[in-house]
Amino acid sequence: MIIPYTDLSEETLTNLIEQFVLREGTEYGAEDVSLSEKVLQVKQQLKSREAVIVYSELHESVNILPAAQFSDKS
Repeated sequence: MIIPYTDLSEETLTNLIEQFVLREGTEYGAEDVSLSEKVLQVKQQLKSREAVIVYSELHESVNILPAAQFSDKS
């Protein structure tokens, strides 16, 4: 199930994105990118609908996925 990012408080959204970024270990190239910058980038992806927040009832977990790769099988 897709959870609209606007349904979350700003604090909850930021915590969710921070956990996602730290868990994923996303590669940002040769330059160092701060956690706050990574969070900002993911927020922009959510706002532009390039990414979505997905809750899996089966796994009782929340994740952020590229919108193009999401299929509602949770």
